Amino acid sequence: MVSDVYSAAALTLLLFMLLLFAIGQAARDNSIADIAYGPAFVVACWGGLTLGGPGELHPRALLLFALVALWAARLAVHLAIRHHGRGEDFRYREFRRQWGRTVVWRGLLQVYLLQGAIVVVIATPVLVTIAAPGPPLGYADLLAVLLFAVGLLFEAISDRQLLIFKKNPANRGRIITHGLWRYSRHPNYFGEALLWWGVFLLALPGPHGLYALIAPLTILFLLLKVSGIPMLEKKYQDDPEFQAYRAKTNAFFPGLPRDGATR
Repeated sequence: MVSDVYSAAALTLLLFMLLLFAIGQAARDNSIADIAYGPAFVVACWGGLTLGGPGELHPRALLLFALVALWAARLAVHLAIRHHGRGEDFRYREFRRQWGRTVVWRGLLQVYLLQGAIVVVIATPVLVTIAAPGPPLGYADLLAVLLFAVGLLFEAISDRQLLIFKKNPANRGRIITHGLWRYSRHPNYFGEALLWWGVFLLALPGPHGLYALIAPLTILFLLLKVSGIPMLEKKYQDDPEFQAYRAKTNAFFPGLPRDGATR
């Protein structure tokens, strides 16, 4: 049953990513892969739920699907607003420069299909719960939902603070150091990781719940070691303001600023 759910999710998501690739090629803007990142989870989980699921919709599976859909919708709207009128993101422009003539097929493989594979992996809590949901929802599951809610709020508030900061022309080229950004250089990433731990805990009571651990661990690896903090901070590595900010502020876990960081 688990294999049926994963197969349905993967096939549905493959078709979705191929459609995105075609749109990205026509627009010469692979940034749409970022905007579609959240919705890709909804597509994968919907495919697993409707095409590969057991037919009977368990409250645990439905709750997980609803929470992931809520996160996905918020993230997609935020990224679409942020991207409007800006053109292709600097990361993808750099990829175009590096890849040269191979940009089309490498974009398909390394942007769209790779992202699709990552989505299927991170969606494991929902997919294994669809296949085998486990016991009815109980009071212990409230902790998982609460953890998810705190993470989502942390991510949403910090994203909003950054968006408002960047909209002010006086802040062009400057680093945000107030709000939640006073306590972490990447509070949105911290919120992202936290909410996926909540998703994991909600899936844990199921018979395949331990497999769901791959989701928060993959999120942490990507944020801390691959495409999150390292890639973003490389852009500001020669900025004196950022160097001062980094010396006073935790990279990921929120904490009090060191040596009187700016308020």
